[in-house]
Amino acid sequence: MGRVRFGLRGHVGETDVVRFSRIIDAPPDFVYDWCTDYREDDNRITGSKSRRRILEKTRLRVIYTTREKGTKSLGAASIVTLHPSDSWHVDSIGDQRDTFGDYRLTKLGRGRTRLNIVFKIKRKSRAAPNKSKFLRHLDEIWNKYVETLEKDYRRQTRKQR
Repeated sequence: MGRVRFGLRGHVGETDVVRFSRIIDAPPDFVYDWCTDYREDDNRITGSKSRRRILEKTRLRVIYTTREKGTKSLGAASIVTLHPSDSWHVDSIGDQRDTFGDYRLTKLGRGRTRLNIVFKIKRKSRAAPNKSKFLRHLDEIWNKYVETLEKDYRRQTRKQR
């Protein structure tokens, strides 16, 4: 039998590695706290149709499920392991893809932080986005996250004056 193929890249069963980075105008401790404060209403920031349900939230771990509204996808279950105060890891198991991600913060000075993310994505369905679509989506949502994070930081520093 032949292999199942679709599109130009991203065959079912293959694992893609996606690297992503953002410079954020806020110090690492604020960025870490903001990024790891998982909430059920985080979708409001990005305008996403997905819904998150927090099952457990402790200082070192967050477990949640995500379901995309209006699709046939069952969604995903995610376990986030927190490594205060500069990194975290996510294992996300879904019906269309499994995603494993490492997030790391680096202090840049003058109140700025670099966020580096490395994802390993195993496609389990033709419906899962390929690597380039995943990267575009990542870019779109992190543009919104960073914009909101920086606004929150500026608002907090004004209150402290």
